[in-house]
Amino acid sequence: MTVKLDFEECLKDSPRFRASIERVEAEVSDLETRLEKLLKLGTCLLESGHHYLAASRAFIIGICDLGRLGPPEPMMAECLEKFTDSLNHKLDSHAELLDATQHTLQQQIQTLVKEGLRAFREARRDFWRGAESLEAALTHNAEVPKRRAQEAEEAGAALRTARAAYRGRALDYALQINVIEDKRKFDIMEFVLCLVEAQAAHFQEGHEELSRLGQYRKELGAQLHQLVLNSAREKRDMEQRHVLLKQKELGGEEPEPSLKEGPGGLVMEGHLFKRASNAFKKWSRRWFTIQSNQLVYQKKYKDPVTVVVDDLRLCTVKLCPDSERRFCFEVVSPSKSCLLQADSERLLQLWVSAVQSSIATAFSQAHLDDNPRAPGQASGHLAIGSAATLGSGGMARGREPGGVGHVAAQVQSVDGNAQCCDCREPAPEWASINLGVTLCIQCSGIHRSLGVHFSKVRSLTLDSWEPELVKLMCELGNVVINQIYEARVDDMAVKKPGPSCSRQEKEAWIHAKYVEKKFLTKLPEIRGRRGRGPPRGQPPKPPKPPMKPRPGSFRRKIEHPTEDLGSLHSGALLFRAAGHPPSLPTMADALAHGADVNWVNGGQENATPLIQATAANSLLACEFLLQNGANVNQADSAGRGPLHHATILGHTGLACLFLKRGADQGAQDSEGRDPLTIAMETANADIVTLLRLAKMREAEAAQGQAGDETYLDIFRDFSLMASDDPEKLSRRSHDLHTL
Repeated sequence: MTVKLDFEECLKDSPRFRASIERVEAEVSDLETRLEKLLKLGTCLLESGHHYLAASRAFIIGICDLGRLGPPEPMMAECLEKFTDSLNHKLDSHAELLDATQHTLQQQIQTLVKEGLRAFREARRDFWRGAESLEAALTHNAEVPKRRAQEAEEAGAALRTARAAYRGRALDYALQINVIEDKRKFDIMEFVLCLVEAQAAHFQEGHEELSRLGQYRKELGAQLHQLVLNSAREKRDMEQRHVLLKQKELGGEEPEPSLKEGPGGLVMEGHLFKRASNAFKKWSRRWFTIQSNQLVYQKKYKDPVTVVVDDLRLCTVKLCPDSERRFCFEVVSPSKSCLLQADSERLLQLWVSAVQSSIATAFSQAHLDDNPRAPGQASGHLAIGSAATLGSGGMARGREPGGVGHVAAQVQSVDGNAQCCDCREPAPEWASINLGVTLCIQCSGIHRSLGVHFSKVRSLTLDSWEPELVKLMCELGNVVINQIYEARVDDMAVKKPGPSCSRQEKEAWIHAKYVEKKFLTKLPEIRGRRGRGPPRGQPPKPPKPPMKPRPGSFRRKIEHPTEDLGSLHSGALLFRAAGHPPSLPTMADALAHGADVNWVNGGQENATPLIQATAANSLLACEFLLQNGANVNQADSAGRGPLHHATILGHTGLACLFLKRGADQGAQDSEGRDPLTIAMETANADIVTLLRLAKMREAEAAQGQAGDETYLDIFRDFSLMASDDPEKLSRRSHDLHTL
């Protein structure tokens, strides 16, 4: 037996796991046959040995009888006495050898057959029963029509119960397999060693073979001792891990598809139901994989893969709400389409996002191989203003100078970014875009498991990066963020994990650092913390008069802080730090201490931190707030959202950013004006162009028209200009005529 099963692999129930199970069962059956054969041979050996002892003792009696024949002879009597004594001692030693052999057979081999293999057989029987129950529950859950809500709920409950039972049995089975693998090694070796020890004691009078094996016997004894110690430690670790995983995973939750980095790019895999393309439309459960710019599936691990999509750049993915089954989506390519079904709504969203990310990654790879303006460099069906396509998820592709490799070099050149923020592994190739730190691949997986409300993970080498996001990463960095989230590490004498630490240690550290926030310094307690206005002791400001729709009159006065920021609670601190000049480290500190990113300042026309950053014309502050969940459509007391204020103040770069992040260009303020009306009144031709393009794009998307890349090209140009040459965007219509 050479197979050692991984607990996480058995929870995914992949074809690899099933193939490993089949191989293990065949090897265990062979092991059991050989052990039973060894027991039979040992029984024969013991019987033969006892017959030999009986015959030898009879032979000694015969010799004694021969010595008593005739008159006693002293020489012969002494010789016979010594000979018989010596022979009796040897026979006694041989009897001890047989007893030791019998004890060793019973203690090691027979115990392994009766107890170890019996536990394995019971675990195997329970596992396959659980697998059959889970398969039936999965099929029944998938076949329930969505119009039968009660039946669907019952099927879901039955599926969760079956999955929990299966996972528990699978973990038990995997534990039994791994225990047998280790126990088999040292039990057989200890059995052999005991026999050698008995033989050495029996033939200690110059037996040549045992003399040659003397040194080896000592070395084998030392190795066996160390093996037993190591096996005991590993067994204890496995049992502890088994208990933790069992407590964590037996909640009946569906298995989450794995997303990892492979030699051919990102790899996504998991089970899906696939509808056949023939006339029968039969649904079959298959193991799907996204890798090397292809979508493939297989039934068993040894089966050849079937390619669904040859080139992800030539396909699109869409939900199928009209399908008879629940949780369905369709992958459409020019030659064919494939209707797939996930096990739940969450898995449906994960698969759709994974396919979309793979499409974007495929385009990014083609962008690096060809040129920035190659045909198909951006997915033409993306809708401007849609948070799902041009939002913080990063589906739109920017045109960064030098490509994604340049992004990695630029971000890693920031002080402290050349090492992972959490474990200090060199050359990290992943990043958390809302925290502004770089991560190694293992820490990035742990960050991704926390959820996007804690950390949004993106690859520095595989994903596309908007220019404003690159500048945001360079503005923050590991040193700045660790000064916030690890402020009390030295005082608490906590040891930070290193690159060689286990995943469990890193996971515990990251959870304590970002979720429990154990190492933050506390903000000073102040009164009036629950209010939405200014701190107590500062009189509220009178509301400003409404703005008149006159060209050039739309300006917002930026309020400068007049008091110590340390006296503010986290929400007010975030608001003040977003003002002029904005301080991203202070904003990150406020968010770390629980600031509401959409906090409302009742003493300043119900403005939010995003509106405050808009007034300061800070692209980085706005991007940072949006990445941390700021509502791009939250309006102040005058009904004006961030897009209104960017239009009023003529901040074209911010208007472009808000439109990319899904701002509603049709929202009206309290005076009935939408951003397009305001832009026309202020004669800002650039913003008028952006708003009109966004509205036209939205209308085309509503009619199902894909359109071309002109809209995306214009928005990319404005984004690059806002990041690299913002002074060129402070133009009015009279400026445009002179260019």
